[in-house]
Amino acid sequence: MTTLDADALRGFVEELVAASGEVIRRHFRRPGLRVESKSDSSPVTVADREAEAVLRARIAARFPDHGIIGEEHGSEREEAEHVWILDPIDGTISFVGGVTLFGTLIGLLRGGLPILGAIHQPVTGELVIGTATGTTLDGRPVRVREPRPLGQATVLTTDPGLIPRSEDFERFENLRRRARVFRTWGDCYGYLMVATGRADLMLDPVMNPWDLLPLVPVIRGAGGRITTWEGGDPVTGSSALAGTPAAHAEALRILAGAV
Repeated sequence: MTTLDADALRGFVEELVAASGEVIRRHFRRPGLRVESKSDSSPVTVADREAEAVLRARIAARFPDHGIIGEEHGSEREEAEHVWILDPIDGTISFVGGVTLFGTLIGLLRGGLPILGAIHQPVTGELVIGTATGTTLDGRPVRVREPRPLGQATVLTTDPGLIPRSEDFERFENLRRRARVFRTWGDCYGYLMVATGRADLMLDPVMNPWDLLPLVPVIRGAGGRITTWEGGDPVTGSSALAGTPAAHAEALRILAGAV
């Protein structure tokens, strides 16, 4: 495989989010923003589509042989050695509501495995980038929180209403009741909070590749753990459980019905 240093791409990621962020901010809280429904009933706006188009154009100009998988504009060259994963606005419902709990997700796969991930909040300007060498927030190294019992932990999810559709809601409720704080500070911003030591656990029962794959280097680079709800490989999974090693281990036991 061709050697590509993920850390050397941090500057390029900063260029990408500067361009997409400019598009997104132009539409944020804009009166009359039109919201459409996709085939899966999820919302989409012109900001989603324009931001992804900008990202794709810049990637194609810099790496014409790379593949791209994006939520809004589909896939191209997805069998390439290097493939970029794009979710221009993860948390469109929050975006439409004028709430800043959303962000842009960018990931890079090499041989099908995530080697770089980024979460960018274009309104606050926060940028988290994760690689095998570590995770940074605005260029400064960050780590997950120190271990603490679940009874002292902050647990986050995006939408509890989705959980009964795909997971055991009673086991989730058992987990929620044990937490000191439970909030729906969700979508990618919840994972940003875990990676930067501001929350202990974030979980979502339903994830697409563009939602999930960019998170893997971010959480792992910060010293955290990320798996599916069953403890499986997130790269091939469709759910996410991310947190400090201690909180993650305890949550797995609860979700498995062992506690």
